[in-house]
Amino acid sequence: MKFQVLSLISHSPHPLTGELPSAAERFEDVVEVGVEAERLGYDAYAVGERHAGAFLSSSPAVVLGALAARTSRIRLLTGVTVVAILDPVRVAEEYATLDQLSRGRVELVIGKGAEAGHFDLFGLDEARQWDLQKEKYELLRRLWRESDVDWQGEFRPALKHVTTVPRPYAGPPRVWHGSATSLNSPELAALHGDPLFTANAIQPRAAYAKLIAHYRERFEAYGHDPARAHVAAGSGGLLIADSAERAVSRYRDLYEARVRQSYRPDLEGKAGYNTSFRTIEDAVADGPQLIGSPQQIIDKILGWREVYGHDLQSISVDGFGLSRGEQVETLARFAEEVAPVVRREAGSGLWA
Repeated sequence: MKFQVLSLISHSPHPLTGELPSAAERFEDVVEVGVEAERLGYDAYAVGERHAGAFLSSSPAVVLGALAARTSRIRLLTGVTVVAILDPVRVAEEYATLDQLSRGRVELVIGKGAEAGHFDLFGLDEARQWDLQKEKYELLRRLWRESDVDWQGEFRPALKHVTTVPRPYAGPPRVWHGSATSLNSPELAALHGDPLFTANAIQPRAAYAKLIAHYRERFEAYGHDPARAHVAAGSGGLLIADSAERAVSRYRDLYEARVRQSYRPDLEGKAGYNTSFRTIEDAVADGPQLIGSPQQIIDKILGWREVYGHDLQSISVDGFGLSRGEQVETLARFAEEVAPVVRREAGSGLWA
């Protein structure tokens, strides 16, 4: 299995102390932790994209560009690129530039996004979100694969003899489809023979398993080789301690305060927003959070692997209010005590 570190660049007061770092400090944290992730042997580092809520990730390509200048090996992913609200021409240009700067280390994870407010912000009809996603992604595919493109659609002006520049470094970057609640993303991924990236961050395991099963079924139905149906899975945050008891004791207040802080009453009952795992015991036992001893975390990831069959596991360390030093310490423990065991038990041909 491969491992990725993801940051959504959250920017909210510490759930216990109320302290709020400056935007500049948060960006510095993200880049420095990315540099450490490469040193520790992680395979990829991802930056999300949010245009509403307590986040600073409105320009992931800029942040990844800073990281590209500080690293040489680690793959640079998005999580997600909100194609539904963006101009595909600009996406093609921006990420091909990043692909050139990083010498071919870029992969996109596209999605319609997890913040309900961004469609209004960009003057778009949220009711058409899946139509927007499909049309814009299919144009992006053509722009990265063809030159002298003629195109006409519903959501942007027609194109005539367009070749976007720069071209990608060594062919079109791989594009994953982020999937959290709807069968639309697995369907679009399967149609084009693309990999699927399931959020695995808020809901119970069965909800994500349903999306993955649909993806695999439709992938083969569209005539693609099932061996190429790569799947990645996120997680709801990583907190490691020497034992389950120490994890609960050390992180209870932090975890449960963050759950209360992030609760969205306006979105109660809408899948993918508010976690049902309100206590740390619930999260340890059944949630998509990776909290506990190294062995507990190994067992949970391998349990996901049995159900999801995934090749790439994404983890996050900056969502609970850990300092930069604590984030790096957590990543180091995972790299030393968890990742080697999971790699031995769960092989992957991804990025071979």
